[in-house]
Amino acid sequence: MSRPAAASPPRLLRGILLIGAILLLTAALVVLVQAPAHADPIEPDAPTAPTAPAAPEDPDGSEDGTDGTGVTIDIDGVDGSPSASILTLLGITVLSVAPALLLMMSSFTKIFVVLAMTRNALSLPTIPPNQVLAGLSLFLSLFLMWPVLTDINAVAVQPYMDGSLTFAQAVDIGQGPLHEWMLAYTREEDLALMARAAGQDNPADPASVPMYMLIPAFMISELRAAFIIGFVIFVPFLVIDIVVAAALMSMGMMMLPPVMISLPFKILLFVLVDGWGLIITSLLESYGGVG
Repeated sequence: MSRPAAASPPRLLRGILLIGAILLLTAALVVLVQAPAHADPIEPDAPTAPTAPAAPEDPDGSEDGTDGTGVTIDIDGVDGSPSASILTLLGITVLSVAPALLLMMSSFTKIFVVLAMTRNALSLPTIPPNQVLAGLSLFLSLFLMWPVLTDINAVAVQPYMDGSLTFAQAVDIGQGPLHEWMLAYTREEDLALMARAAGQDNPADPASVPMYMLIPAFMISELRAAFIIGFVIFVPFLVIDIVVAAALMSMGMMMLPPVMISLPFKILLFVLVDGWGLIITSLLESYGGVG
């Protein structure tokens, strides 16, 4: 019979040796990893001395960089024509102040007030809506002031775009047609009122009226004219309301609102006489038409 137990000691010895070799190898790796790395120190560079500041130089030769005239801003290009960025900035500025210019320096205010008073005279506070009245007033204002806008474009905008005028010259020349148009529909009493409020003497001639005085005087004159037209529009509708109210009182129908009965008659009268056409014609004729 064979003896298998005799082969066990050599295998056990090989296993012990293998385990010991693994432990030694692991210990060596740990020592190598934890050992501090030594490197040669690097000498730092010597600091550089700061450079002394130099005096500013002016293109004209002055040492302080100024010529005694202060800081100026020129929005014109090299050849006198404005750059695209300047034109974009001016366009955005005009759009931001366009509502104020539209309300204060055009016929928009007068037309809108008259149309709103007509709507109230018809006892229709929301018909037509404000958007419709504002749109109609806007396009009527453009229709009336188209010659003025054309003159401003011809004498100021196009020369400035071509570079033949500076921005200041374009503004000074461009306000001429608008100044003349506004002055034609401004009462002398309103101009005198603004002159007294400013503590100044009355202007010697129309051309010497400054814009800051002309604009509020023009608005006052426009509101006065609008209320006069509105009063004339209110009278026939007021007569209808009085007649209907008297008829209802005579029949003892005091609980029935007179507006419910008079509204169809006012609308019928307004349609029969072509009310919108008459009002628009009156507004256009108050400005002398167009052209």
